[in-house]
Amino acid sequence: MNKVVIIGRLTKDPELKYTPSGTAIANYTLAVDDGIDGATKEKKVNFINCIAFKNTAENLANYQKKGSKIAVFGKIQVRNYENAEGKRVYVTEVVAHEIEYLDSRSTNDAGGSNDPFSGPGKTIDITDDDLPF
Repeated sequence: MNKVVIIGRLTKDPELKYTPSGTAIANYTLAVDDGIDGATKEKKVNFINCIAFKNTAENLANYQKKGSKIAVFGKIQVRNYENAEGKRVYVTEVVAHEIEYLDSRSTNDAGGSNDPFSGPGKTIDITDDDLPF
């Protein structure tokens, strides 16, 4: 069985690309806490490469940014290719099937919200004649 669940923070904004056929692909790295090192008493962090496809990729790139906390549900994938120098390169990554956003919406807003209902409300005068029903 190949199932992975990780929770961490994006180390940079997701990188969104499209294949020639139009499939969205987002590459990103998660910083995942791994406890405290017993000898040095320092916090340990793993940096895990991840990839998402299609709507999952586009939503991640459009709504999350560096520092956002997310949960990734997916599988481990190992692939390899030959680089320009002719050496075989192996890549291990998590392929996301589902991503859950764990920060509050206001934490992720990069320059304010377009939501007219966020923030403090304002009182307006309205009469029954103004209502369409």
